[in-house]
Formats: sequence, C-alpha cells, structure tokens
Amino acid sequence: MKRLHLHIAVEDLNRSIGFYSTLFGAQPTVVKDDYAKWMLEDPRVNLAISQRDRVAPGVDHVGIQAETAAELAGMATRLKAAGETTFDQEAATCCYAKSDKSWVTDPSGVRWETFHTLGEATTYGEDEVMPAVVTAADVAKASCCG
Repeated sequence: MKRLHLHIAVEDLNRSIGFYSTLFGAQPTVVKDDYAKWMLEDPRVNLAISQRDRVAPGVDHVGIQAETAAELAGMATRLKAAGETTFDQEAATCCYAKSDKSWVTDPSGVRWETFHTLGEATTYGEDEVMPAVVTAADVAKASCCG
C-alpha cells in the first residue's frame, strides 16, 4: 500500500516539531539536527520537515512512497505514460535514507517524487537539486529531496 509524502522546509525546526507533534498527536519517528519525520497511519502519510539554509520555507515537494520496487516501477510507468519526463535515481541518499526514486514535475511546476526506501543513511544527502521543470538535458543530473 502506498503512502502520501510531504516534505516541508521550515525556519525553526524545534518549533515546527512541536507544532506537528501536537497536530498529529505523535512524536516524530526520526529526529536529526536539521530534519524530522513522522510515519503516520492516520492519516497514512510520511511527513518530513527540514531546516536547510539553502531552501526557502514552504512545501518543498510532494510524493508517493511505495512499499515495494514493483509499486515504484508501476508509478514511474504511469508518469511516463502520461507523457511526463521522469528523472530516475537508484540508491539515492536523501533525508537520511537510501531510496530508489522517480521524479516528475506536474503541469503547474510542483515537484513530485515516487520512491521506495531501501534503508537508513547516516547523512542527509547532498545530491544536486532537481530543477523546477525537468528537461531531457536534466535527466543526467542527480537530485535529493530539496
């Protein structure tokens, strides 16, 4: 079963952890110096927040987390069938996790990622940022979640 993913850039991580913990009635499942994540069942969402100086506050990107590699492949196939250029990554390190990913930008410019998490990572990950609009020239470049 897939899970909705939201990644929000915040100005004050501690205040934001307090806000979202109160909103969802749960503490984050992962907390780092610059990052926190909730894996909630009600609503079924992977909510991540990060405080990174190079990213403006607000919604950074949205996505769908797949539980299996087959679910991820199915999502990437649907995006490509919709005529959208996807940007695929294997074993990308981002948000303290290793994941296989497929990125796309919707018609309004919102960045979406579909991903299957392979395991934890000890660093946030600093791949190149995916451009707001993916072009064929961008396909060779890497992207982390923000």
